[in-house]
Amino acid sequence: MEKGLDAIRQRISVRSYAEKEVEPEQRKLLEQLCVKYENGGPYRTAVRFRLLDLEPLSSSDLRRMGTYGVIKGARLYILSAAHSGKGAMEDLGYCLENIILGATTLGLGTCWLGGTFKRGAFAAQMELAEDELLPAITPVGYPAVEKSVTERVMRFGAGSNRRKPWPELFFKSDGVTALPESESGTFKEAYEAVRMGPSASNKQPWRLLLDQQGVTHLYLKENKIYNRMMGKLRLQLVDMGIAMCHFEVAARELNLPGAWNTSHKGPRIAGLQHIASWQ
Repeated sequence: MEKGLDAIRQRISVRSYAEKEVEPEQRKLLEQLCVKYENGGPYRTAVRFRLLDLEPLSSSDLRRMGTYGVIKGARLYILSAAHSGKGAMEDLGYCLENIILGATTLGLGTCWLGGTFKRGAFAAQMELAEDELLPAITPVGYPAVEKSVTERVMRFGAGSNRRKPWPELFFKSDGVTALPESESGTFKEAYEAVRMGPSASNKQPWRLLLDQQGVTHLYLKENKIYNRMMGKLRLQLVDMGIAMCHFEVAARELNLPGAWNTSHKGPRIAGLQHIASWQ
């Protein structure tokens, strides 16, 4: 993706949107991104996306599609769907974040929504199959000049501008000793790209381990109560997909070698779940 690192650095969650219709050419590019990233995640599981325009919907449909006051003024939404199973949530996070970064390069705002929308109403618009899930959606449009009171309160409460410091996220091969930035080598910017990623409730559950062979291993530090409160919708696995997207976007832009290996087994680290390794 062109200018992927710039998009990672620039993107913020936008909850207030200008009452301005997205230009047709940009809508076309968004639709192309939705098609491009179907079946495009590291696990190669089936995922679907739809660009939904609220304008043609009936007033009764619109009443059922609330976002609990979180989003103001958005007309377009990107909806996602995936079958439950190994790697599905990670793939959905990876693909939808790629679409979101693409929207950012178009000058459009977005906001990950994983638990603050009326899932059933949006699921009906997505025409979910019986065994499909709707893990997340995002509004998309031009950011409003003035943020709503709700947006300002939510950004403060979620700590949207705060990220965990480097020593809490990146480790040496024992999974305990913090990895100094000076020892991350050519992958320093890729690690930083992961650190800057959005996550559910800003919990930042990703951990990266650099082993003595130069292989980077991605782990989940799971908050089990939080991650499992929505049943099969494991939002922290979606976060892992976002981390994989950010790392890969940075690595590709910097011409660094490697790819995600989802079958490789990383070192066993107490309290952490291995997700994938960059080899």
